[in-house]
Amino acid sequence: MFNVLGMLLACLTLLASPVAAQSVRIKDLVEVDGVRSNDLVGYGLVVGLNGTGDGLRNSPFTEEIMQNILERLGVNVTGEQFRPRNVAAVLVTGRLPAFARTGGQIDVTVSAIGDAGSLLGGTLIMTPLNAADGQIYAVAQGTVIAGGAAAEGDGARVVQGVPTSGVIPSGARVEREVPFDFTSLTTLRLALREPDFTTAARIEAVINRSLGRRAATMLDAGTITLDLARAGTGSPARTIVSIENLAVEPQRRARVVVDQRSGTIVMGADVRISRVAVSQGGLTLRIEEAPIAIQPNPFAEGETVVVPRTGAAIEEEPGIGLAEVPTGTNLSEVIAGLNALGVAPRDMIDILKSIKAAGALHADFVVM
Repeated sequence: MFNVLGMLLACLTLLASPVAAQSVRIKDLVEVDGVRSNDLVGYGLVVGLNGTGDGLRNSPFTEEIMQNILERLGVNVTGEQFRPRNVAAVLVTGRLPAFARTGGQIDVTVSAIGDAGSLLGGTLIMTPLNAADGQIYAVAQGTVIAGGAAAEGDGARVVQGVPTSGVIPSGARVEREVPFDFTSLTTLRLALREPDFTTAARIEAVINRSLGRRAATMLDAGTITLDLARAGTGSPARTIVSIENLAVEPQRRARVVVDQRSGTIVMGADVRISRVAVSQGGLTLRIEEAPIAIQPNPFAEGETVVVPRTGAAIEEEPGIGLAEVPTGTNLSEVIAGLNALGVAPRDMIDILKSIKAAGALHADFVVM
């Protein structure tokens, strides 16, 4: 047992110094109520694949949509048997931004829904995109840019990335606008992306100070209302222009985010640890089987016997002895000390979990 606190202080040559809060524009902190995008989805067909399309016996819906498309083009395929391997059924998704106008273009994502091996080099045939109300708002078509590659031979197959999904930049054209009369609004609501009472109060104060009158009112931690009549800017759009670039110092909850797969630890500057003692170590159990075959002597009667032989051992891995962390210690200091002692990232995550479970880690603990 040894006191790690002394080693932590000895290993730390540069302690974390407090960093001044950075000012952030209001437009990066809030969303304007009503100014939002809308999700679109459609079902279509990708053609021109190099033998990597759907197996139509396993994906009968591909044959059905291909038959419908050909019939609309005047080709009668009723009762015909066709089994091409260069087509694939896909779902097409996109996002219609706020204030999108007819004739504008948006990006779309194309994803295979059958057993196609790759969409590389394929072309999406004209696909209508519907919103949640069932109306068509855009039509997509174009060459798919796949995000991976695949190759196979008689006895092996290699895949890099995700070749069954791709994008079409500016691949959909807006055909219908979302009805929304922004100029008729008399009140604007600002919704904070990360609700916080202090940040909301600061936004309210900055807006009122800039406009010279009490036009902004904080309703709760995530909502601020703007009275356009008091703002005196003439229109909702001009009101947003006059306030969206104002700087505010946001306040956020202390948070620690860990990724167990990669061993990544991200923490805020406000994370604090109360007085706590930590002891960490590990046991490794090793079992090895080494059976021995015993045979009878030459020209003697008998049978070969296999005698089991097992080796078992328990090893205690070197860890951290009892360590006492004083109240108010910055978590970055503890992490730096653990790094200096050579503690593995995954062991460090386990230590942080235990400190949080003990109630000594004062922050939101997010595990990904």
